[in-house]
Amino acid sequence: MKSPLLILAGSLALAGCASQGLKIHTLPEQTPAADAASAVRKAAEFAAAEKEAAASAGDRANLYEAPPVTPADAPSMRTYDPWEPLNRFTYRFNARFDEAVFLPVSNGYRRLPSPLRSGVHNFFGNLSEVDSTINFALQGRLGFGVRSLGRFLINSTIGIGGLFDVATKLNLTAAPTGFGTTLSKWGMHPGPYLVLPFLGPSTLRDGVGLLGDFGTSYAVDMGGLYRSTDKAWMLGVTNAVDQRSNVDFRYYSTGSAFEYETIRFLYVRRRLIEDEGLHADDPPKKRDVAEPAGQ
Repeated sequence: MKSPLLILAGSLALAGCASQGLKIHTLPEQTPAADAASAVRKAAEFAAAEKEAAASAGDRANLYEAPPVTPADAPSMRTYDPWEPLNRFTYRFNARFDEAVFLPVSNGYRRLPSPLRSGVHNFFGNLSEVDSTINFALQGRLGFGVRSLGRFLINSTIGIGGLFDVATKLNLTAAPTGFGTTLSKWGMHPGPYLVLPFLGPSTLRDGVGLLGDFGTSYAVDMGGLYRSTDKAWMLGVTNAVDQRSNVDFRYYSTGSAFEYETIRFLYVRRRLIEDEGLHADDPPKKRDVAEPAGQ
């Protein structure tokens, strides 16, 4: 029990060292209904002013009337989010944690020598090949499974335990997958939108998929890394810091009043597009990944 506490204390200490003078910004108020109404009103005022200016200039012939946008032209921005109040609370918590702890630690991690960071990143990528191999087999995509297995064997041996990505140099590029994608292949819809603490945007299906991926890692337990509490904590913290240091996203960096809605739309839409590609060769009844009623 001492080691997890030591790891947490070390992370917080590193955050303190890397973030002297850090000031927690005040997060904007969450008023989606008012923001939406204000945006609609401003858009209408802008369109009216533009039309009036064009008419007063006597340039009616060049006045552009935009055709109405139909569902066939653009996807709906509506997303199935029945837990929106809780999701918004978690989103704001993640923003606070990211600014106070995660980013300072990640920035400190970025100051380490590049070869060391690359080795750590390659090591965790190599471990994930085991999970990818199993999930590709469950999805019936054996060709991809063989490639993931080949990558793992090459990088674990010639790549010295996965510290070097030799497989990519041999034109065996990585194509990671997980249990969430396996559930999609089996016909499970993404389900409600879900913001996970610390991890960020997800769906109910992807959340279950994360549990499945952890269960797979725990069952296989490569090198005894996952069944040891101390090693599991150390792996989890190090992997999280490495992943965060490779992502440029910053909460509330755009100043948009609709950041939550935008992130939600982009994440869910990407998953639906991936589902369509995954089921492209399936019979039509299995290919339908449209949103359920109410989205």
